[in-house]
Amino acid sequence: MFKHLYQFPLTILKHIRLSLFIFVLFWLIPGSTINVNGLFNALAFHISAYSFDYIGWELNALGSKFNQTLFGKHAYLSPEEGSQYVRHYMADLARAQQLEAQIRRYYINPVDNPDTATTDLRDERDALRESLTSRQLTAEAILEGQVATVLVEEGFGVAGQLFPPMSMHFTEVPNLLIVSPRDEIRFNISLNLVPLNVDTTTELETFIDETYDVSSLIVPLGGIALYPAMIFETASISRAVEIFAHEWAHHYLYFYPLGISYFTGGDGFASEARTINETTADLFGKVIASKVLQRYYPDHEPPRLPEPPDPNAEPAPPQPIAPDRFDFGTTMNDTRVTADELLAEGKVEEAEAYMESQRLLFVENGYNIRKLNQAYFAFYGGYQSGDIPGIGGADPIGPNVLTVLRASRTPLRYLENMRNITSRAELATLVEELN
Repeated sequence: MFKHLYQFPLTILKHIRLSLFIFVLFWLIPGSTINVNGLFNALAFHISAYSFDYIGWELNALGSKFNQTLFGKHAYLSPEEGSQYVRHYMADLARAQQLEAQIRRYYINPVDNPDTATTDLRDERDALRESLTSRQLTAEAILEGQVATVLVEEGFGVAGQLFPPMSMHFTEVPNLLIVSPRDEIRFNISLNLVPLNVDTTTELETFIDETYDVSSLIVPLGGIALYPAMIFETASISRAVEIFAHEWAHHYLYFYPLGISYFTGGDGFASEARTINETTADLFGKVIASKVLQRYYPDHEPPRLPEPPDPNAEPAPPQPIAPDRFDFGTTMNDTRVTADELLAEGKVEEAEAYMESQRLLFVENGYNIRKLNQAYFAFYGGYQSGDIPGIGGADPIGPNVLTVLRASRTPLRYLENMRNITSRAELATLVEELN
């Protein structure tokens, strides 16, 4: 009780900081983030029925977080109790997701009466979901506190308090529609949609491609750096803390050129700054997640960082790959490089046919890529942290950001090194200075 009363003034201060941060955040997102050309307007009109309601989501999320801060019980839990609470929550979430998958299979391969066949499964799922809903905000608050504690210890605190304040919310994250020109791989337009099933997704992509002669792709998102940040529902503690740290890095960078240039770069979302920003946040999330897991969940596998290139190493001779072994990273890199070359030569249809043949090759080897096109590379090429090996092709951003991370002694120094970098040229210069 006394602990909670003692924290009340800090709660008021926290909400003052939250209000200030939200004001600055929306001030930093300028009108130029909305592409007002004819294609954007036409697409926005055609997908209006699927548009995601950000305002409604934001109001609900802020109200929930405010109530949790004032009345949440996580302040009474010891660090060990908090970790155990999260473990139980995630275990129940994993069970609920497993039940949902089982129920779905009954309807995909229908029996005589799937409603009757799934009665017990649905009852168990619904009871679990009700319990999870009542515990979600507490689990979020515990994870927020654990990640924030590590960040403060790493030097990101202001008078012992993290700024920007950590605020994350598990939710159904919207889909993202990405549009690229057909004659080059470029992140041209993006629009957020409500989550869609695969048949609606495919139908909408086909309509956009044929109507506007573009390359489109609709993908699910892992998180969006609103405030609170939207975090997709995951039963993996490792993945959750990684995304928490990743989205917080975006919040931190909003106050510096790299964050501002995400939206205001010369090519908007196609700018070099976007790729640098996302790659920086991705690697930061992995580093901080490793520290959080080591401290609070030592039995969990930490995220793995890719190996940095050695500029002084002699080129190694190519190693033969066993006939029965498929090298995803090499194949993806070859696909990106070849597609770029064909498009640069004006061979658009040949490039698209080649990417489709490569997609089938990935599928044959167990990688269920639904669509591999210009928009796929335009989106995933912005995340060059090693999660999709080879996705960046010949782009040096990924290796260079990793080099900066390895050369920075601490996560704080890493973001300090990166926060003013907004172009490939500036990044290359920084790498030279650090070397």
